[in-house]
Amino acid sequence: MLNKVITGIDIGTNSVKAVSAIKNPDTSEFEVLAKTQFPVSGVRKGVVVNIEEVSKVISEAIKEIELQTNQKIKGAYININGSHVASSLSRGLVSVSRADQKISHEDIKRVIQAAKAFPISRNKDIIDVFPIEFTIDGEGGIRDPLDMQGVRFEVEVLIIEGFTQYIKNITQSVLDTGIQVNDLVPGIISASRSVLSREEEERGVAILDIGFATSSLAVFREGVLLHVAVFPIGSGNITNDIAIGLKCDIDTAEKIKLEFGSCIAVKGDKKIEKVLSSEKITFTKTNLRKIINARVCEIFDFVEEDLKKISLSGLLPAGIVITGGGSLLSGITELAKKEFKLPSRVGNPSRFNSSIEEPDFSVACGLVVVGYELEDEYSPRTFDNIKDKIKRFFKFLMP
Repeated sequence: MLNKVITGIDIGTNSVKAVSAIKNPDTSEFEVLAKTQFPVSGVRKGVVVNIEEVSKVISEAIKEIELQTNQKIKGAYININGSHVASSLSRGLVSVSRADQKISHEDIKRVIQAAKAFPISRNKDIIDVFPIEFTIDGEGGIRDPLDMQGVRFEVEVLIIEGFTQYIKNITQSVLDTGIQVNDLVPGIISASRSVLSREEEERGVAILDIGFATSSLAVFREGVLLHVAVFPIGSGNITNDIAIGLKCDIDTAEKIKLEFGSCIAVKGDKKIEKVLSSEKITFTKTNLRKIINARVCEIFDFVEEDLKKISLSGLLPAGIVITGGGSLLSGITELAKKEFKLPSRVGNPSRFNSSIEEPDFSVACGLVVVGYELEDEYSPRTFDNIKDKIKRFFKFLMP
């Protein structure tokens, strides 16, 4: 797929970010053609609650991207977020259909479809399905079963589901701008595609995307996605805590967080007097650190509980990769190392040129990567993927 422009739009609680890029076939790097960011209202904790307001902002972002690229945007890849997004495990079982007992593409589709046929709430819909392992005649741990022989064919999958109305809301907010929704991708999955290396996913890694109002977690091991969760807490909660603790307005609290905030103790703690927004604020770095540390540790507690649920607490050799706007907090990786007893680093978009290095663009960049993989003409599953997406979106938009 040469010179194909892919656009990703990250609809967050605080802003809409958009990126358009092409892939360099010689280097496998992505060349960013355009990027933009607009503040948004109408999104609460990652969920679109005012379709009209969000649609207006998306339209502005699209116009800016079209102006920078000098190209008409017909469709884009969109993230979906919010604590309604959750994952669960399911299994499917079928008999191999061919007379020679060789497993075909059709058998793989059938067994995954069988895994999707599990009890689900009437107000929930499946967003995506990720195979974990295949089993043939009782022999498990198989990644690629195509053309293998057997009779009893099983699969274990991770199913990501979300609240149907919220899925409709975000889809409609994009369609109202006049462009197509090429795919809806969980934000944390998108972030992982732009931030994590294959080596990290093989060894075992957790990626934590700390956004403004939500924090999202994905866990990989042996190259397989094992778990996804979204927590209703983010960096905006830290700002709110500072505003309450220092008795200042939100804008002032945000400035203090960015300029003086840290998750760990720093040398030279002293009383600081700062005039911001015509208001004199007096505080110590120690007091500020305690406010920030408490909320960040709360986010880490959510993550630790989920790692315990899947029996991977302290057992991820590649550690914790933190991305999103919240990862910019000073000392956050040091605190993560202490709390999780694992390696930790800040995850910035990789494989993109130097025009994008900010971790808060990880999701938008990841949507570009996902889009390229889905539209790659050399992918044998591309056509089936696109057909499935079209069917799913028609279902979401039915009254």
